[in-house]
Amino acid sequence: MAARMSLSSLAMALLALSASLAAVHGHTHHYHPRHSDPATGNVQPKNTQALPPISANAHLASYDTTPSLQVLGDVTHTNITGAHFTFHGFRDALSNATAAPLNFTVIKASTAEFPALKEQSVSYALLSFPPGSVNPMHTHPRASELLLVVDGALSVGFVDAAGKVYTQDLAAGDMFVFPKGTVHWQYNKGSVPAKALSAFGSAAAGLVSVPATVFGTGIDDDVLAKSFNTDAATVQKLKAALTLHK
Repeated sequence: MAARMSLSSLAMALLALSASLAAVHGHTHHYHPRHSDPATGNVQPKNTQALPPISANAHLASYDTTPSLQVLGDVTHTNITGAHFTFHGFRDALSNATAAPLNFTVIKASTAEFPALKEQSVSYALLSFPPGSVNPMHTHPRASELLLVVDGALSVGFVDAAGKVYTQDLAAGDMFVFPKGTVHWQYNKGSVPAKALSAFGSAAAGLVSVPATVFGTGIDDDVLAKSFNTDAATVQKLKAALTLHK
């Protein structure tokens, strides 16, 4: 039977995941100019003004609660409640009562689906993998991806800028990071379903599918044939197969 994370373990993992992203995006370096003491020749830091204490509500300071449609979508500051900052889109997919999908599926929680994420530099996606399914090769141009397997097992990998391939087999509770902009994939080569949560360091990470971009955007058959050292007939077969699986 495939391993499955308990709800408490999942909650702790999500807290750690969010803290990791916050640390990455919240870390700053402070530069303090230095000068030489003419009397001793020792290098001393120049006088710097003391920073004010951080308010307990400082983490809310960056969230604009004015009636800006650009930030808050269709709500205004007069009717904002906790519901605006809540997303329920993963409930059904994580429920034991919900049947496993027949094909690979992804449920996104980005600014498009969850407007409260705008300008917050974070988003999630819930990935569901039936046995033998794959999340095809793709990239996220605006963010790295931190994947947490919550049920079952996955084989994952990415290719770096030098062309080196990194792969790993993951079980429930394991994490794997896909660096920003790298071509990567996830594959359920087992006989039971698998689920994973992906966290992104952007509220709109973007997605570029390699198969769809190469064979589904109308690039000339001859260009593709020469690029892959094959013939136009083979390219047409690949295009037809991609169309059938959309």
